[in-house]
Amino acid sequence: MAIRGFGTTEFQLMLLRRMADYCPELVEQAVRALGSSRAEMREANKRWQAMVRSPRFPGGARRYTEVLGPPEAVLQRRFGDLACAARQWPLPLWPQLRFEVLAGPGDGADRVWNEWLVRAPGTPPPVLRTSADLTPWSCVVSDVGAAFPPAVPREGSAPTRWQLDFTAPDESGVARACTADFTWGLLQEVRRGDPRPDPR
Repeated sequence: MAIRGFGTTEFQLMLLRRMADYCPELVEQAVRALGSSRAEMREANKRWQAMVRSPRFPGGARRYTEVLGPPEAVLQRRFGDLACAARQWPLPLWPQLRFEVLAGPGDGADRVWNEWLVRAPGTPPPVLRTSADLTPWSCVVSDVGAAFPPAVPREGSAPTRWQLDFTAPDESGVARACTADFTWGLLQEVRRGDPRPDPR
């Protein structure tokens, strides 16, 4: 399904445009895999920005249905007394992940609380033992949070970006303070800081 020529391929190109600042080589490979060009990637991002600002374009979770079609799954989630719906779509570039839109149920679907790539249900997470295992595009926010608790989330430099602060051993086993940067929920880079003191 597509709206005015904007479908799954264009949507993926838009996601890639936001990742190009971190991983230009991976983005270039992905653009070629889609049979597209960097110019088409820039155009897809430009069109998406214009669409979401247009009063005629559906708001909330409905805009993703207009572009990507019906979600593959709608999962019910509860945060305390707050119930919400997580709508998930597959994307060919990342078959083990799903694009998830977290929004209120029913009429509340007009209000999107989060939108990012998550691990697909039933797909095992990668084995993450050291900070060296955290390679670009290898994992999503929840993978890193589960592997290195307690990870502390922080807002990134843009609405589509997130950060996690955590402690992880390096290749030699020395625990170091780390900050992971994510775009649309997908890991882009990890910055390692000074060694952390041994708690023993």
